[in-house]
Amino acid sequence: MFSLHRTLIGSAFAALLAIAGTPADAQGSSGIPVASAPASASGGARAPYAWTDFCKRTPSECRVDTREPERIELTAKAWKAIVALNSRVNREIEPVTDEEHWGVVDRWDIPTDGKGDCEDYALLKRKRLAEAGLPRRAMLMTVVIDEENAGHAVLMIRTDRGDFVLDNKRNAILPWSQTGYVYVKRESQYQTGWTSLGGAQTPTVASVQR
Repeated sequence: MFSLHRTLIGSAFAALLAIAGTPADAQGSSGIPVASAPASASGGARAPYAWTDFCKRTPSECRVDTREPERIELTAKAWKAIVALNSRVNREIEPVTDEEHWGVVDRWDIPTDGKGDCEDYALLKRKRLAEAGLPRRAMLMTVVIDEENAGHAVLMIRTDRGDFVLDNKRNAILPWSQTGYVYVKRESQYQTGWTSLGGAQTPTVASVQR
């Protein structure tokens, strides 16, 4: 299965790079990042209520396939494509709050209309990377507390060189430990559910910043 995913990633990422072009971020042109320690999970956690609602509407986006690898083999080609896609989605989506967009405090969705807040950016990045051949099991929706002490959602990609964060606030893709965030919880890699990352709890996620 791992070798199959590697083959899929190679061909699909070539297409991604052709579409996205050369990423502006310097990380994409200098090989792969230095390895760092992964984030540690610590037991079960309650899923965000807006995630539960999203899963009812789009269950295919929430299933966990334990036959997939838990981590991505981070080659230079894969890294370049991930960086390019992260920047591309950050440019594509118009940042709006859920109140402005849907008239509710918190709603998670794929931003098919080109508008959304932090979790919508992350969901679109995960969807596109999965379509390009990356194992969905290695790409985890993650809730953090940001520099403004507010709830925020990012996409954590687990690799053989550590866990990296795709964020709508920046194009640079950083190791999880270098973002300055407090990590609350993320999707489980073993079942349809969430797992704790040891941080304080936060009820909603709402960042629309780039």
